[in-house]
Amino acid sequence: MIVRPQQHWFRRLFVWHGSVLPKILFRLSLNFVFACIAVVCYLWHEMLDVNLTLAPFSLLGVAIAIFLGFRNNASYARFTEARLLWGNLLITERSLLREVKSLMPDPAEQARYFTSLLIAFTYCLKHQLRKTDMRIDVDRLLAPSERNSVLNSHSPCNTLLLKMGMWLGEQRRLGRISDISFHSIDSNLNHLSSILGGCERISNTPIPFAYSLIVHRTVYLFCALLPFALVSDLHYLTPLVSVFISYTFISLDSLAEELEDPFGMAPNDLPLNAISATIEINLREMIEDDEKPSPMKPDHHCLLS
Repeated sequence: MIVRPQQHWFRRLFVWHGSVLPKILFRLSLNFVFACIAVVCYLWHEMLDVNLTLAPFSLLGVAIAIFLGFRNNASYARFTEARLLWGNLLITERSLLREVKSLMPDPAEQARYFTSLLIAFTYCLKHQLRKTDMRIDVDRLLAPSERNSVLNSHSPCNTLLLKMGMWLGEQRRLGRISDISFHSIDSNLNHLSSILGGCERISNTPIPFAYSLIVHRTVYLFCALLPFALVSDLHYLTPLVSVFISYTFISLDSLAEELEDPFGMAPNDLPLNAISATIEINLREMIEDDEKPSPMKPDHHCLLS
């Protein structure tokens, strides 16, 4: 995620890091080449009486803008839902640990074990969503007797939820917590399961491919043919105007692709590393553990990963 301080409007016009311009620069270069070809071939296709007008492009441009708006709204809705889920993850884990620490007769040892499961759940969820190796964090957070069962599981996060549920059931059987307390903690565990399912739904269900494909094809066909419609009126200004118009459409298409998977590593995706570190800091402070990570800060490009 780009975390950039407020800037003067003029300086913001020239911002490079965090924009989609580096990603689409080659595509805009192709559009510039097409525009130069249109200028060079203008006299030739005028003699053959081949002349595109702006009328169909005006109608098509409005239609593309509407479809791009719908697609960007759908992608941003996924991004917003993902951020709400991770915000609720922080709230739920803090509530769980607070209940465990306040209700257990010997909270220190039990809370430390439960905290390790909660933090491991956070990092495993991050790695699962980003499809990265979770072994380092699992080895750091869990006891050797529990690592293999988590790492060899098809769904490590679900395995950790099961371990938390079994631990809670054991405390109830031993009489350390009342039935009312059990149901309260179990309700928050169910909330964690809902957060896991919501993240998996977003990660495993992309925007329908056919819908994305038709918008993608239409945008690039429109941008490729646009210079040939502009050249009769703009002549040598055609490359400049064509690239500017294409930048608008292609950048919106590219941004929708980024936001479609909010858990990725693109500059505008969610900073799951920073959120996971924040959750760990919060939980370790609640059990008065000094071995907590430092809060993550944006790098010199204002990127928070």
